[in-house]
Amino acid sequence: MRIAMWSGPRNLSTAMMYSFGARSDFAVVDEPFNAAYLRLTGLKHPMRDQILASQSQDPDEIAKTLLGPIPADKPHFYQKHMTQHMIPGISRDWMAQVANVFLIRHPARVIASFAAKWDGFGLDDIGFTQQSELYDYTRSLGQNPLVIDSADIRRDPETMLRKLCAAVGLDFDPAMLHWPEGGSSADGVWAAHWYGAVHASTGFAPAEGDLPDLTEKAAELLEQALPHYERLAALKI
Repeated sequence: MRIAMWSGPRNLSTAMMYSFGARSDFAVVDEPFNAAYLRLTGLKHPMRDQILASQSQDPDEIAKTLLGPIPADKPHFYQKHMTQHMIPGISRDWMAQVANVFLIRHPARVIASFAAKWDGFGLDDIGFTQQSELYDYTRSLGQNPLVIDSADIRRDPETMLRKLCAAVGLDFDPAMLHWPEGGSSADGVWAAHWYGAVHASTGFAPAEGDLPDLTEKAAELLEQALPHYERLAALKI
């Protein structure tokens, strides 16, 4: 089985990759299209040069690896993807051959978290419009993609992971609830900038509190992103 997990940034996505990576039957990959996305867009993300040097920048080559032999001869392959990476010039045809799952998080939390790591971002950088559009694309392929909310996972990790595993036809493995502190060998080179909190973790963080208050541009972004989140939230498992 190949699971493509689609989210925007700051969305429990790395913890989910660690969760599946803790299973003995899964290989994982961290944002394989990141370098291709940066090359095609020219965006000046943190650690841009290191990212471009660390990965293939050829989208077609990357797609072949996602459908090719699974690393370490594992039976299953978990692929952590960012929705905003799927720009024109990056093929989506390969998505027909994987189980697509959409990981969502309330945009107020995403915006507040992203702002702490990078200034000057806009709606295209946080992935909500692309997530909604990719959901529609997978439906057009004849799939019935799953939606899971990061808030539900943090509130009750075992219950939600059991539901997710059942929905994709996997047995739940209790190993998914814990992982070693300090990160994973699968981490992208960008982990040094983005993954500080999850590197200090050994399991899912507890439920979050009240939504953060946003003002000015951040509040405008929230207004734009919220309908896309609410649409998929109505479909979550």
